[in-house]
Amino acid sequence: MAPFLYALAQEKEKLSPQERRIADFILSSPAEVVHMGIKELAEQCGTSPATVTRFCKVFHLKGYPDLKVKLSAEIAHTGMKERNQASSYQDIVANNPLSKIVEAMEANHLTSIRDTTQLLDMNRLSQAIRLLCDAQRIDLYGVATSSVVALDFYQKLIRIGKHCTAFADPHMQITSASTLTDRDVAIAISYSGETEETINALSCAKDSGAATITLTSYGSNTLASMADIPLFVSSLEEGMRRGDMASRIAQLHIIDILFMGMSSEQFGQYVPKLEQSYQNVRNYRKSKGGH
Repeated sequence: MAPFLYALAQEKEKLSPQERRIADFILSSPAEVVHMGIKELAEQCGTSPATVTRFCKVFHLKGYPDLKVKLSAEIAHTGMKERNQASSYQDIVANNPLSKIVEAMEANHLTSIRDTTQLLDMNRLSQAIRLLCDAQRIDLYGVATSSVVALDFYQKLIRIGKHCTAFADPHMQITSASTLTDRDVAIAISYSGETEETINALSCAKDSGAATITLTSYGSNTLASMADIPLFVSSLEEGMRRGDMASRIAQLHIIDILFMGMSSEQFGQYVPKLEQSYQNVRNYRKSKGGH
């Protein structure tokens, strides 16, 4: 199932009865909704245009036109996948041949990246890149697997001279968040969007006046609702035992996009620092007999 429709199916039980009727109709007839006006959809679902608009906001859409654009893209994408016979996410299987494991991992990672790319909002991405470029300091919050993603972004940012921190310890996250100002940016990473330690750190950062960016799975979650700019990765198919593998790849995909966007926007400032850091590390390794 396409990423937005999958998230819709996963989240619909959390919706109000009126919103759930909208979700059910979209899931059953997505192609039909693309050609309907907001009043027509509201009448079909026995609700009001205002409820349809609220429904769109729950799923981080700008409004009903944005919903139709999202559905059109997913219908086209799903048709392309069917024509190409692309695989869905593949789970761990007992005694699977190594060749099949390699194929499954490739399919999972490619699907995760493709589905995440489809969810990207270019305006939000552009805003996030501008905030990061302008930030005096950047805090990165994440625990467990998400801390690995935070550290990856940290090592990229320090190479271009950005002042940043990436503490995995929740107490240090709170301590660091307490010293932020309105000139700083805090980025919170959590696939579920419900990691308590990460929520607490971001809340503290907001109280300190920092701008906030989140990176979570697509759908309604606490962390995304707190953010100035919520960014999303695709939700994984139900039943994935090791979903953190594909989710980590999707998160790193977004991190790389942010970093490349920053480097491109401030090319004259950041790229010389990248080149200098590369040369310094290279010279250091040579002096130590490395390769």
